[in-house]
Amino acid sequence: MKHLKVIIALALALVFFSGFWDGKTKKELFKEKIEARVERIKTGNETLQLLFNYDPKSQEILNHAYGYATFTNVGVNLILLSAEGGKGMAHNNRTGINTYMNMGSGGLGIGLGVKDFRIVFLFENRAVYESFINAGWEANAQADLAAKYGETGGEINGAITIAPGVKLYKLTQNGLAAQATIQGTKYWIDSDLN
Repeated sequence: MKHLKVIIALALALVFFSGFWDGKTKKELFKEKIEARVERIKTGNETLQLLFNYDPKSQEILNHAYGYATFTNVGVNLILLSAEGGKGMAHNNRTGINTYMNMGSGGLGIGLGVKDFRIVFLFENRAVYESFINAGWEANAQADLAAKYGETGGEINGAITIAPGVKLYKLTQNGLAAQATIQGTKYWIDSDLN
């Protein structure tokens, strides 16, 4: 009878803990982590290349910045509710270290549809860069871009100062966004990849 109780206890423990274990080995989990990091670096480089194509002067600004962050974001707006989620990374130009991050927001607004866009932050100094990474930064800024088209010129300078020492570029499929809104968006470290 004593052995039966032990077997039942072990069986219950196995059932309970099986929900927490997906059967992957440490090697497989490590490989997935590396692949996810590589994908974020690749996507970040693609985002920067898009930015440089739309605003060639941005490359010089980025090279002189203390660091930058790139994010890809998908937003869904369903009648009165909107939600956005994305992934990205911050890169320290001085040390070369990447910090992998997530972003998300939700709110109320009238509309229907899905939007896909990318964001690039430029950080002028160490204090604003580290604040962005370590404080789980929350953006409460909204800004409109001024762009020159047609006979007045073809140049777009899309950098928006959203906080002292922080500039933002927001890119859509058509180029730099005419309006850069990041209000109510939270950015935080991805604990699974760092």
